[in-house]
Amino acid sequence: MVLAFVLYRGEQRPYAWSPALILGVALILRLMFVLAPAQLSDDIYRYVWDGHNVLSGINPYAAAPAAVVPPAKLKPIHAAINHKEYTTIYPPAAQFVFAAGTALGGTVTGLKAFLVLIDLALCAMMILLLQKLDLPIWRAVLYAWNPLPVLEIAGSGHVDGAGMALFLAALLLLLSYGGRRTGAAGSGAVFAAAALVKLFPLVLGPVLILLAPRPRRPHFLAGFCGGFALLSVPFLPDLVRILDSLGAYAKNWEFAGFAFNVLRSATGSGSLARLALVALLLGCIAALTWRAAVAQDASPLATRARRALYTCYAVTMALLLTTPTLQPWYAVTLATLLPFAAGPAGIVFCWAVLLTYWVQLPYFILGQWIESGWVTAAVFMAPVTAWGMGKLLSSSRQVSLPAGR
Repeated sequence: MVLAFVLYRGEQRPYAWSPALILGVALILRLMFVLAPAQLSDDIYRYVWDGHNVLSGINPYAAAPAAVVPPAKLKPIHAAINHKEYTTIYPPAAQFVFAAGTALGGTVTGLKAFLVLIDLALCAMMILLLQKLDLPIWRAVLYAWNPLPVLEIAGSGHVDGAGMALFLAALLLLLSYGGRRTGAAGSGAVFAAAALVKLFPLVLGPVLILLAPRPRRPHFLAGFCGGFALLSVPFLPDLVRILDSLGAYAKNWEFAGFAFNVLRSATGSGSLARLALVALLLGCIAALTWRAAVAQDASPLATRARRALYTCYAVTMALLLTTPTLQPWYAVTLATLLPFAAGPAGIVFCWAVLLTYWVQLPYFILGQWIESGWVTAAVFMAPVTAWGMGKLLSSSRQVSLPAGR
């Protein structure tokens, strides 16, 4: 709620916070958690395992950890990996991130420190992008000082921040050099890297394509395809095994998905509920992208970019509200967009999703993973209610304004 006050106060009287202050506080917050053990998730051990494989010249998609006898130095890491029966689910660009972080000592802490460095680079790019879009740089604190990315990246070592750092890099490249063939192609290639760290940014691709100058859109797409191929080829032919892991995730995983729970109860079928949510999400993406396309006009580039980022914010919110599996670190994508499209729903969502940590109480006490229905409902209803209240208050203010003469 402090961030909500910061946003309200800043919109009334802008803060004169310097980039050094914003980044300095962001660094201190992250250093407080980088040595702490991961909470709720032990994905970091899979990251380190994959990173060691890449550094050793072993294709991480070649075999599931359960089928491998680990060397002595990796036995503790191997023992802590969850779902050992599945080949890694993380795309090729993520593997390069894991390898680079694992090279810093081969430990969980070393990899987390590397991810924190990337996260700080994300914060710096955020400030540059805010300046380019004629937005106040103090808005960067909505991400840089947000407890969600601090806990999920510095604390638990999730890779989502790396994907969004590449997304912002692609956007900066597009805004700065998108009028050139090489600039548009380079932006597409960097966006491919973002999507191959975490697949979530893929849903934002249509918005970036629309933001590119019309004559340069084919170059953006060519750069995307080239970057995708360049990052994927080193892992062939075993890379195709990722489809088995992704399929198992899509069919079987669920956590804190309120819409999924409601639809499954109504239809009596988890598969039908998943298909309905996919259809709903695709419809939302199509509608929001169409709206963004219609809004393209002769406005300055900064104005069109701000609209595009708001569309990305709306698409991300739709994805998070419809996914059957809502892990708190998934909302890092939404948090990254807050400085550019901050609204009550997004800010509320970023703290409400932390309620999912409630599941740890029965797990630590009873050793049982038991989700709470009220927590799942609260995580969904909190941002929806905030959005509705925001619309209501906005309408009330418009009605109360005196008529012009």
